Amino acid sequence: MAQNKTTLAAEARAKAGKGAARAVRREGKVPAVVYGDNKEPLLISIAERVLVKELSNKKFFTHLCDLTIDGKTYLVLPRDVQLHPVNDRPEHADFLRVSDKTIIRVNVPVRVSNEKACPGLVKGGVLNLVHHELEVYCKATDIPEEFVADLTGLDVGGSVHIENLNLPKGVEPTLEGNFTVITLVAPTAMKAEAEPAAAAAAAPAAAAPAAAAPAKK
Repeated sequence: MAQNKTTLAAEARAKAGKGAARAVRREGKVPAVVYGDNKEPLLISIAERVLVKELSNKKFFTHLCDLTIDGKTYLVLPRDVQLHPVNDRPEHADFLRVSDKTIIRVNVPVRVSNEKACPGLVKGGVLNLVHHELEVYCKATDIPEEFVADLTGLDVGGSVHIENLNLPKGVEPTLEGNFTVITLVAPTAMKAEAEPAAAAAAAPAAAAPAAAAPAKK
């Protein structure tokens, strides 16, 4: 489960609206809002350079954050950062106020392990991650760091399903059923060799009906 937390310092801002947001950006800060937990939203601003640094961490949106606002700390989860369409600079950020009872919907990355113990890869098979991330429901304080798919014994034509990942208790996928997460398919070379063989095998079967047909008089 995710136990690492980030720490961010923010300042309260008094006004909302486009004009106020532009003024915040001119100061080198990013306007943001803290919402949730059945409480009034808090308008805040964060130093742009600090937020940009945090965004470089791929797990930014799955790690809890201690957000300090004018001396008071809030436990939050980053939910969204809007970027400028041209220069990709952050323009606005949303943070969800959470507790150990908050159930959220979040994407968790999938990682594979034991590639050397995978006979399909040894034969040259190609690994296909159907889901690079899995969307799940879980407590905000119990977000998994990642899901690990064990490839031990997996051969060409095999697959890994959601039930094979042994999700932690309290973590439920948003998709229903035992859906496929990873497949191991034959490489192009193996397929190229198989196609002529299949065509040759099919040729006699196709010729047999023609040979049995009566000659026309």
